Amino acid sequence: MPDFQYTAHEISGQQITGVLTAASKQEALSSLSTRNLFPVRVELTEEAGVNRARLGRKVGARHLAVFYTQLADLLRSGVPMLRSLELLEKQSSNLTLKLVVQEVRGEVANGTRLAEAMRRHPRVFGELAVSMVRAGEEGSFLEDVLKRIVAFTEHQQELKSRVVGAMIYPVFLLVVMTAVVAAMLIFFVPKFEPIFEEMSEQGALPWATTALMSLSDFAQNYGLVGLLLGAGGMFALVGWLKTEAGREKLDLFRLRAFGMGPIVRSLAIARFCRILGTLLRNGVPILQSLRIAMDATGNVVLSRAIGEAAENISEGKALAQPLSASGQFPEEVVEMIAVGEEANNLEQVLIDISENLERRTNRLLDMFVRMLEPVMLTVLAGVVLFVVIALLLPILQSSSIM
Repeated sequence: MPDFQYTAHEISGQQITGVLTAASKQEALSSLSTRNLFPVRVELTEEAGVNRARLGRKVGARHLAVFYTQLADLLRSGVPMLRSLELLEKQSSNLTLKLVVQEVRGEVANGTRLAEAMRRHPRVFGELAVSMVRAGEEGSFLEDVLKRIVAFTEHQQELKSRVVGAMIYPVFLLVVMTAVVAAMLIFFVPKFEPIFEEMSEQGALPWATTALMSLSDFAQNYGLVGLLLGAGGMFALVGWLKTEAGREKLDLFRLRAFGMGPIVRSLAIARFCRILGTLLRNGVPILQSLRIAMDATGNVVLSRAIGEAAENISEGKALAQPLSASGQFPEEVVEMIAVGEEANNLEQVLIDISENLERRTNRLLDMFVRMLEPVMLTVLAGVVLFVVIALLLPILQSSSIM
């Protein structure tokens, strides 16, 4: 917990200063009141202020995986929760994680459950991890859940690294293409303007050359303004996408986007099936498992469909039927879930579905990246070809007239 530096008056009127430890400023004020002190100024110490700023940072997946693994090992060895958190706080090499664990330990010591204490640090502990820890606490298999979280964290980090690695070259091509086009419009094309001036006055310029010269003039005169407007629009768009309506529209676009839509859908459903199967295998009731697993999709549209399915299950229906009615799950996935329900081995079927979808996603991702590279090269070549043709057409036209 952070330290607060205070200045207060005693009942006698004497002013005193000091430092006390409290979870919040309100708690510090309450602590001073119980000591019959009248606070004048209460604020975080300089070191506590720096630490508080660090609490807003994210923690890498590698550090979190180590934290979950060590906590699971300590709890399985019989070490009490508070002692385990104290040891992990001392051993952590990541300062942000050390401070977060310190706060979590303080909240657990005050009677807060581990999942609830983790929920108060959303930039470090994701909703999925918090939900699974809550299920583990309620089902008395917290150690197993922590190991599962490690596996999920490492798997997601591996997939993320794979996607980022695959997109490096296409992004590089996009940057190069943008730079080449901008340089041609600003520096290269204007050199031809005096040559085409007479033809332009006569209205004899080809439409391609006219369009190219107009783009060049715009880039020279309003390029900076356009860049600023584009940056402002992007900033506003990012802000809107953080709202509930914006997030829903973005997730819907991801599911329907050409090329990337099937990849996003398969990956989200694979995460959902794996986590739901794991929770069911560990004895978590299906309704609670669904509420936890729906957060794993990372997609508002799919989460809503799963939430509606959970409501239908509470009315006595099977899982496959409402998932099929949502229209968001492939028919083959729904059929396999229906077979698993009939055969009473739904948890194993769900895990098999996730493995199949992950393999399919990897193939789709490889195919998409392989197609993206030649498409971007073709677009770059097409843009350059358009510029060359637009510049050569008037020259060829004038030479043919002569």
